[in-house]
Amino acid sequence: MTTAPAVLPTTARSLEHLLAETQAQHRLPSVVAGIVRAGELVWTGTAGSVVSDPAGGDTPAAGTQYRIGSITKTFVAAGVLRCAEDGLVDLDDPVGRHLPELGTRGVGALTVGQLLGQASGLQAETDGPWWERTAGEGWDQLRALLGPGALRHRAGVRFHYSNVGYGVLGELLGRVRGASWDEVVAEQFLRPLGMDRTSTRPQAPAAQGCAVHPWADVVLPEPEHDAGAMAPAGQLWSTVEDLARWAGVVADGAGVLRRGTVEAMREPQAVDDARGAAWGAGYGLGLQLWNTGGRRFAGHSGSMPGFVAMLRVDVETSDAVLALTNSTTGFGDLPVRLLAAFTDAEPAWPSPWRPRAVDADVLELLGPWYWGPAPLVLRAGRDGSLELSGLTGRARSSRFARDAATGAWRGLDDYYAGELLRPVRGADGSVSHLDLASFRLTRTPYDPGADVPGGVDPAGWCPAT
Repeated sequence: MTTAPAVLPTTARSLEHLLAETQAQHRLPSVVAGIVRAGELVWTGTAGSVVSDPAGGDTPAAGTQYRIGSITKTFVAAGVLRCAEDGLVDLDDPVGRHLPELGTRGVGALTVGQLLGQASGLQAETDGPWWERTAGEGWDQLRALLGPGALRHRAGVRFHYSNVGYGVLGELLGRVRGASWDEVVAEQFLRPLGMDRTSTRPQAPAAQGCAVHPWADVVLPEPEHDAGAMAPAGQLWSTVEDLARWAGVVADGAGVLRRGTVEAMREPQAVDDARGAAWGAGYGLGLQLWNTGGRRFAGHSGSMPGFVAMLRVDVETSDAVLALTNSTTGFGDLPVRLLAAFTDAEPAWPSPWRPRAVDADVLELLGPWYWGPAPLVLRAGRDGSLELSGLTGRARSSRFARDAATGAWRGLDDYYAGELLRPVRGADGSVSHLDLASFRLTRTPYDPGADVPGGVDPAGWCPAT
């Protein structure tokens, strides 16, 4: 990996001004932010001074802990998906298979994937006191709430954010691995990534959570406690420096998750349908997703009394922004503005083109193909895949990877995801056509020499009459 240089002085000044402006306008006790490029934390900034003492304490820094709230869910999801990588859990498993006390109906019948993707229909919050502000209880107490009335919607049909669902997933993760959920997260992610400032309870230096009075410039300390069985929904504390490492996991797995697993995490499971508008937000497998003008971002926000946090990664470039504050009401759209200001000032540098080896049996598949009269083209991807797209306009497209089990090519995304592309050879050994699902692609439009379904009129192409 090429080390990314620090941002230009003019860019740093612009980002610092934006941070200071937001701290003043939103009356934030303190705020810390960072920008990540090429896996490196290239800029950090701080504003405000109320960190450990509500009367005006220590100056914040990139190593100061803040509570990160629901960003915790990304760690729990990663742990569950590592179980899937190891063959211990399947995303289609009903959770009752791993937590038998939940039974085989109701909550016990919800799948692991539905809970990860916020599409389970399970209630959003616990019954009773506001769990974020009161000490938590154990799994037995949470389980008692998971009766038939806990299901608010039919599973799998709509986005419905559920903190309770991640309480269930945290228990499942611990049960499968034979340890508590946070011990699993520490062993599999925090220690390998060097995230030694991420913990379930605050470790000095750590910010004091604050509520800012809406009509006066005074603050009130917010409570902090162990949330018990609900801790997997939002208990972790972390720093900008540690979360910069976690941004690398969201980008490409950073060696602790397979790249395919991360790509699955970023695939929408449920769309947050804003009353029929074009979707702008959704949820993957443990990741929030944002679609801004066709540009995709992944990560998670977090809020707990006294704190708001954000981790947001540009899926295309892997540029990321981190922001942490110790104010209950938060910093508005600061993370979006910071990342936009950085990328506008310093666009990501493209990787240089270099020749590479391509197998002969791949080269003979490349170039124009036709589905009937519709022109398509196959290109060799930089990652060894085949890329199918329209030659002159929009068309059903996909990337394909070699499928070892069949010797064909299997679709990775878009319309043909999971479908097989099979080169068919003639008597002379050359590729005569491609079979793709029920479609046949030929080298010329409706090639009369190919086995086109339905046949080709022997009169051939002629003027319309």
